[in-house]
Order: sequence, then structure tokens, then C-alpha cells
Amino acid sequence: MDRKLIFLDIDGTLTPAGSNVPPQSALEAIEKARQNGHLIFLCTGRNPGMMAPVLAYGFDGAVAAAGGYVFAGNEVLFDCPMDDEQLHTGLRLLKENGVFRTIESRDKTWGDEDLGDFLASAGDGNSELVRWRKALAESLNIRPMKEYDGSPIYKIVFMCLEAKQLEPARQALEKDFNFVVQDVAAHRCLNGELINRKFDKGRGVKIIADYFGAAMADTIGFGDSMNDLEMIEAVGVSVCMDNGSPLLKAKSDRVCPAVDEDGLAAAFRELGLI
Repeated sequence: MDRKLIFLDIDGTLTPAGSNVPPQSALEAIEKARQNGHLIFLCTGRNPGMMAPVLAYGFDGAVAAAGGYVFAGNEVLFDCPMDDEQLHTGLRLLKENGVFRTIESRDKTWGDEDLGDFLASAGDGNSELVRWRKALAESLNIRPMKEYDGSPIYKIVFMCLEAKQLEPARQALEKDFNFVVQDVAAHRCLNGELINRKFDKGRGVKIIADYFGAAMADTIGFGDSMNDLEMIEAVGVSVCMDNGSPLLKAKSDRVCPAVDEDGLAAAFRELGLI
């Protein structure tokens, strides 16, 4: 078959939520697909620093920071941090309204010092919450906010108890940023991200496709939550994990078994990639 460009979300798709270790079946499927001439990319909200343990398994590049930082091999194709005024406005208005904040540069992440206690009381509910809780517990590149070193920031991640806490920041920044809130309601808090309107995962996929001279019809995307929506809408064939969001399943071309039920390997076989 013709070469395909395959884009994989990490948390809840390539790996169980909060883990950096894909199922062995997924690793074997990825290796076989690459041997068959296909290119495999990560497509994630994680910054490169938080992606590093997964990148070590071998990929052809990534759409990182939800599309804000895109690379193929060693070549950076897109790099778009927020400006200082946007960052400081967002951080101030979120803090004033009791919203817990995490900020991500290319290689580092900083969070409010009491975020861990907040998450511990929030309950499980989606892959993003589980990832942040485990990342905090394991000190995975998340440092106290007071240690922020002024590096360019690509995303602000927020968590709060009520939507009204986001309104002041939304009013100030919504013209430039999408407030992407997870659609899962099983946990006791809202969590989401401020994503610059200049980029998204779907546009990141197109940047890589253009770089390789590939048609979008030859791209395949795998995701599990609504922060994968733009990727799912952009790719030629979209696949949602069975453990994923019902809303994303409804918008995807296919649903494959869950991440911990060898879903990626099964989908790779069904799609003729291996």
C-alpha cells in the first residue's frame, strides 16, 4: 500500500493514562509499520520535555504542545509560544479566581504548588487528570510555579471546580485562545487548556504532511479525547480508542479496542499497515 503518515496521541491512546510505557503489542505494530515504509508521529498536548520518555521508543517526529511545536526528525517545522502579555494576563486572571494552573515551555513544566492536593480530592475521570496526578506524584518535569524561569510558554493548563471561575480569563483571552475543556463529567472538577488559535493538532498534521509531500488522504490519526478533535477532523482516516470520549467516537471514522486491549495493534492490522 502507499506510504501513510500515522499520528498517535499519547495518554489514553498510545499508553494507558499517565503512563510512559506503551503496550508491547503497540510497540511491535509501530515497528512493523515503519518497516513497511509508513511514518509514525506523536500528536499530543505534551511538550517535548514530557514526551521524551515516549519519544525514546522511536518516532519520525511529533506535533507537540497541542500543535504549538512541530518537528520532523531534527528539523523544527513550527514554533509558536504565546507572548508575555497573554501569559501574564492569563496567569493573573486564573489565579485571582481560584483556578489551578500549569504552564508548559518546550522542555519544562511548572504548576501551582497546591495542585497536587487539589487533584487528590478531585477523583478520577479522564486521561488528562490521571496523567497530571501521576506526573505530579512522580515529579515528571513539573516544578513549583515559583521556579518559573521566564522560558517561552506554549500552553496554560487549568483546573477548577466551576466554569464561572474561567469567565474573567475567557473574556480577556478568548479572541486569541480556545478554552478547551474536557467533556468528561465523572470527576469533581473541570480541566482543560488554553490553546492558541494560531495552531491546533490538525494544523500540525498538515504541516508535517506538507513537509513530506503527502496528501491529507494518506494520513491516519488515533485519539481518545476531545483535545484530539482537530486531528480527527483533519486526517484522512480517524480512529478513536474504545476507552475514549463518546463525543470523539461519534466524530471518528472508526473505533478500535481500548489502549489496554491491544487496540492500536488491532487497528494497524485492520487498516493494512502491518
